[in-house]
Amino acid sequence: MSISTNYIKIREQIPSDVTIVLSVKTRTVEQIEEAIGAGATDIGHNYVQEAGRMYNALNNKAAKVKWHMIGHLQTNKINKALRIFDVVQTVDSLEKAAAIDKRAERAGKEIIPVYIEINIGSEFSKAGIKPDEHEPFDEYMEKLAKDISALSHLRLAGLMTMGPRFGNPEDVRSYFRRTRRIFERIKGLDLPNVNMKYLSMGMTNSYRIAIEEGSNMIRIGSAIFGKRECDVEENGGTAIF
Repeated sequence: MSISTNYIKIREQIPSDVTIVLSVKTRTVEQIEEAIGAGATDIGHNYVQEAGRMYNALNNKAAKVKWHMIGHLQTNKINKALRIFDVVQTVDSLEKAAAIDKRAERAGKEIIPVYIEINIGSEFSKAGIKPDEHEPFDEYMEKLAKDISALSHLRLAGLMTMGPRFGNPEDVRSYFRRTRRIFERIKGLDLPNVNMKYLSMGMTNSYRIAIEEGSNMIRIGSAIFGKRECDVEENGGTAIF
């Protein structure tokens, strides 16, 4: 099936209040143009430099969609990221949040929506805040949310997680459920400058389970564009998906 057909099919199958963020690293401009033509509204990228090239190549089509940073954001690339991305989903520390806030002020950005990235499975190979390193984790997350709420140019708008990758997507359900509980706990604090609107979890292999557990934002690549064996990372490594 075509990219357009794949996108429309998934869009029709999931609730209307669930946002689809297309994961587009290594994809071509032509592929993304087709997805935008089919109605895609949100684009997610892992790498700042590749996203910049893609943004420029799309010309006026780039402004028709919202751009999400969904990969690890290095501090020395924040300035470039703020020229491209509307949302940063991968804040993994107060230090990173403060660095984004400082550079947003310099760039004249009034407000940048951010999500806290949780590595809910405490996996060594993945980015994000690991619960195993910050127990009691609920209390840690509350404090982090309060600290971020004090930053002038950021608005905490949600949580993001990948969840462990299992052959059976059902096995990730408990991890998504725990992330939802943390999301609701922070939302219930009613903090200033915090609008906990988005729970970003679920990918091609797990988005159905994620939606059942409360996700209202899913990040999908291969279900739309087709499978890939590997992606070349921005800094020269290789990651298998």
